[in-house]
Amino acid sequence: MYKIKLTKGKTYLVTILSIGFIVVGIGCITWAMINIGAQPDYSVPYEYTTEVANIKSEPSPVPLAIDIDKNLYPVDPSAGDNIGSLTIPALNQELPIIQGTGTDELKEGVGHFIQSVLPGEEDNCVLSGHRDTVFAKLGKLKIGDQLIVETSAGIYTYEIDATRIVDKDDKTVIVPTDHAVLTLSTCYPFDFFGDAPDRYIITADLVTNK
Repeated sequence: MYKIKLTKGKTYLVTILSIGFIVVGIGCITWAMINIGAQPDYSVPYEYTTEVANIKSEPSPVPLAIDIDKNLYPVDPSAGDNIGSLTIPALNQELPIIQGTGTDELKEGVGHFIQSVLPGEEDNCVLSGHRDTVFAKLGKLKIGDQLIVETSAGIYTYEIDATRIVDKDDKTVIVPTDHAVLTLSTCYPFDFFGDAPDRYIITADLVTNK
């Protein structure tokens, strides 16, 4: 059996190359871990301000003749409270709705953006969820599909009228509306690795309440 003898120069080169491969490997692992942890905690990262309130929303092309009680919720829920459920028949899903869109709330289900109205009320109710958990299949929904929200105040059926993709800092997602609207928001693209640059938005009008 022959033995390969390395000169001092070759031994030094092999050592340098080995160290280089180790450094590159560590760098790749570190980059991957940073990106995994970069996904934001919630899908609506901005606050409702006077500037947002002054953004004009488009009026409903067909006003809905629905009698909406102005005092649906005598007591405002606290952050972390389970305030109801969101049923998406087209996806065969029933999801809990939690008050708030922080890290803890979104671990439990769909988060209600506290600075928007509660489900069933006349204005824009915003719900957010992670793209890799509760809202992983949101992109499969289409115009005309129904979203059913059940809370202590009643059962509210919304019908999807639009979907769109916006920048993650687009504040038009939470603007007030002149009628009862349900807005769903999640990070986009759905299969993006790391901090997604956009948001996938679904808007739906209230069509029945009981």
